[in-house]
Amino acid sequence: MNAENGELLKEFTADQVVKLETIIAKHKAKQGGLIPVLEEAQVALEYLPISVQKKIARELNLPFSRVYGVVTFYSFFTMTPRGRHTARVCLGTACYVRGGKALADALKKEFGVEEGGTTPDRKFTYETVRCLGTCGLGPVVIVDADVHGRMKPSKIRDMLSQYN
Repeated sequence: MNAENGELLKEFTADQVVKLETIIAKHKAKQGGLIPVLEEAQVALEYLPISVQKKIARELNLPFSRVYGVVTFYSFFTMTPRGRHTARVCLGTACYVRGGKALADALKKEFGVEEGGTTPDRKFTYETVRCLGTCGLGPVVIVDADVHGRMKPSKIRDMLSQYN
């Protein structure tokens, strides 16, 4: 085992490292293979930390700065672990004046993480957004694709219990 894989094994299982190597090998000889490698690696590993980006850069014979630049440019890619579910609180004007800030505070307290953070059990990632286009239902929390309108802080725990 080389030092590079030893570093990866601190964050990922041996099976995940093998998957990453298989993904890289599949695209290595193809022109424009970087984005497909990153997409598939993120699906397999769930996120793209620096150690993974360095391995991809080395294996594809690209400068690390190019790989890092692509990962940080596209919002689809993430360098930190994400939860199985994403809970978003709308803080657009209509939701905010109807209690969106109190919902955001309640979710932050329930999860024990700041905005953009993921719970330690990796069940939820918590985010805020400026408008979801559901102003008539405000304040709104969206978990994955489920819209929960006219939410109150007292309903947060019950609403979250639906998600495993």
